[in-house]
Amino acid sequence: MVATDVDGTLIDHLEQVTPRTKAAVDNLIADGVPFVLATGRPPRWIDPVVDGLGYAPLCVCGNGAVIYDSANDRILASRVLDVDTLAWLADLAEGLLPGCGLAAERIGATAHDAATPQFVSSPEYQHAWLNPDDTAVSRAEVIAAPAIKMLIRLPGVSSGDMRTILEPRLEGRADLTYSTDNGLIELSAPGVTKATGLASVAQRLGVQHNALIAFGDMPNDVPMLRLAGHGVAMGNAHPEAKAAADEVAAANHEDGVAQVLERWWA
Repeated sequence: MVATDVDGTLIDHLEQVTPRTKAAVDNLIADGVPFVLATGRPPRWIDPVVDGLGYAPLCVCGNGAVIYDSANDRILASRVLDVDTLAWLADLAEGLLPGCGLAAERIGATAHDAATPQFVSSPEYQHAWLNPDDTAVSRAEVIAAPAIKMLIRLPGVSSGDMRTILEPRLEGRADLTYSTDNGLIELSAPGVTKATGLASVAQRLGVQHNALIAFGDMPNDVPMLRLAGHGVAMGNAHPEAKAAADEVAAANHEDGVAQVLERWWA
């Protein structure tokens, strides 16, 4: 099985699947090898990647909190932070990271489930990237329903520094990671990582972990890089991802994923 992160890994700096990468993925799929996306993205942000690949894979979304069948637009499994935990995390974050904004990522039955406001943010929340799906609500509403992720944003502070401050105080009630160093950290239910999501998919498909090749570039990829029989960090990767990998490939804008896959599927 081949599993890959999306942003900073599979797609280039223009957020495109290049022709070379698409060809490499086509070849492994033609050989009967399962191909899985493992991303911090929610299911509703998978469509452009599917369009670029010309293939709709199983997806580990929300840093492992969601297993999504993109071919049938169906949420197969999810793990959430409950309302009591969200309230506790919000109080903790605001006490330790004064001025931070809070947001929550929720999930419905499908990627674009209109019955569920899928991304809600407090008035203080400043986006780290364009998010046209945002619904601005009160702080109380952000934590009023279970969420696959709580996002904490503090512009001007590195995500690594935010983790250093908050993580020791979590008391095992959430897992913390980040996918950008631009003042944004993400909290999931305890034990939820890309590795646990991939392990679930591998079990569904009857794939042993030592037969898994995984690609990633940021700290949220570290657990799956360690899980895989062969973990590959991109040339543009965060130092923690490179340290966890068995190999460092070329950068994402140099078709690093394709260069590695072409060894076996050309």
